[in-house]
Amino acid sequence: MDDLADLKNDLLATIDRLPSMTHGKWIQRALETILRLSETEIDRLDWKILSASIGDMERAFQVFHPYRHIRKVAVFGSARTNDTAPEYQLAYDFAQAITQQGFMTITGAGGGIMAAANAGAGAENSFGLNIQLPYEQGANKYIAGDPKSIPFKYFFTRKLFFLRESDAVALFPGGFGTQDEALETLTLCQTGRYGPVPMVLIDRPGGTYWRDWDSYLRKNLAATGLIGVGDLNLYTITDDIQVAAEVIRTFYQVYHSSRYVGEQFVMRLKMAISDRDLELLNREFGSLVSSGRIVQTTALDDELEDSISHLPRLTFKLDRRDFGKLYQMIGKINQMGGDPCPNTHPESK
Repeated sequence: MDDLADLKNDLLATIDRLPSMTHGKWIQRALETILRLSETEIDRLDWKILSASIGDMERAFQVFHPYRHIRKVAVFGSARTNDTAPEYQLAYDFAQAITQQGFMTITGAGGGIMAAANAGAGAENSFGLNIQLPYEQGANKYIAGDPKSIPFKYFFTRKLFFLRESDAVALFPGGFGTQDEALETLTLCQTGRYGPVPMVLIDRPGGTYWRDWDSYLRKNLAATGLIGVGDLNLYTITDDIQVAAEVIRTFYQVYHSSRYVGEQFVMRLKMAISDRDLELLNREFGSLVSSGRIVQTTALDDELEDSISHLPRLTFKLDRRDFGKLYQMIGKINQMGGDPCPNTHPESK
C-alpha cells in the first residue's frame, strides 16, 4: 500500500507541474493514453506487453540521450560468422574506419559480425542492443557489461532504436535477421518514414551475396513494377570498406538533416549553395516538388528554437512518391557548397 500511496503522490505532483514542464504536452498525452486504456477491457497480457515495451524504451532513451549529437552507424550481419572469415575482418576494419571519421557504432551486441564491429569501434564508441533469445544471442565480450549495452525484451522496440538512433546503416552478409533488417530499412526509406540516410551493403572482395540479392530485386521487383527503379538508389553495394566509409562520410558533406514543417520539406545544409546551383537543382529535381520551387531560406519560424537554427535551408513541398530521387538530389547537393556556416553546431549531428 505504501508503494501505491507513493505512486499517487508522484502522479499528483507531476500533473501539477505539467504546465511548466518543457515537454508537458507530450507527458500529458502519454498519461491520458494509459488512463484511457485502464478504463477499457484489455487482457493481462496486453498490460504486460505495454509495461515491458515502455521499460525497453525507458532504458534506451536514457542510455542514448548523452550521445544524441554524435552520428552513429548501425551495423547488421550474421551472428554466426566465424572470426576467421573474411567478413569478420571486414566488419572490424569498417567499424574502425568509421570511428576514425567520428561516428559511433550500434550493433545487436551478439557474436559474429556484431562482435567484430564492436571490437573494431571499441567499447567507448559502441552501443550493443541485445535481445533476449533462447539460444545464440548473448552480449559479446567487447560490449558486455558496458553501460551502453542495452537489453531488450522485444524485437520491435529494439528495431525502433536501431533506426531512430542511426545516421547510416551498414549490412554484411547474414541470415533471416539480416535480410529482415535490410528489407525493413529499405521499406522505411522508400516510404520516407526513416532517413534520408546512407545505406551500404558490404561483401567480401569478389563476393556475390549482395550482388545476387540485388539481381533478385531488379528482376522480380523493379522489372515487374513492384518497386520503382528509383528505389534501387536507396543503397550502395561494395566490397571495399574504404568505399563504404566514404559513402557515409560524403552523405553528410553538405547535407546535414531534414524534417517536415507543416507542408514544407526542410533540408538543413552545412553551408549555403550558390544561386546557380539552386537553379540546377530546380531543373534536375523539379519532379520532386509537388508545387512551387525549391528555395533557399533561413530557419522557419517553427525552427527558431532549434540548436541548428543558424544553418541554411532548402525548402519545398515534396512529392513523396520517389524517395530514391531525393537521395540522388542529396548526392548532387554534396558536390556543391560554398563557404561553411559560421558558428557551426559544437557537436557533429
